[in-house]
Amino acid sequence: MADLTHLDAHGAARMVDVAAKPVTAREATATGRITLSTEALAAVRDGAAKKGDVLAVARIAGIMAAKRTSELIPLCHPLPLTRVSLDLTLGESAITATATCATDGKTGVEMEALTAVTVALLTIYDMAKALDRGMTIHGVGLLAKSGGTSGDWRA
Repeated sequence: MADLTHLDAHGAARMVDVAAKPVTAREATATGRITLSTEALAAVRDGAAKKGDVLAVARIAGIMAAKRTSELIPLCHPLPLTRVSLDLTLGESAITATATCATDGKTGVEMEALTAVTVALLTIYDMAKALDRGMTIHGVGLLAKSGGTSGDWRA
């Protein structure tokens, strides 16, 4: 098993020192889904939810969350994001969120992409909960990452 980089020699939590790492173009894509009732999905699709345009608000919430990831995840480095995109795709019984984040930096943007997806899905739940409290968020995970010394990775 690889060493856990967020633990020092004594097992205490620490922020990883990235000072010696080279600046490279980095990108990460994450995804997740929320399943919801036919009624709730129709309201979201038709823009009929009482709280407003669910998809527009969820997209903005996810993008904002990516930008604030280091404030939410304790040992995460603050990053100058160069791009955040968040797509929401409606299926027959679910909405899929897919976020891609990019930066030119010394550490990756996986946490930013995962945070964007998670907050977008939580926002959908919040805005549609009056229609369906049984919604389920699942399948949140990293699809791909590129850049850095560890190279490219795909699920």
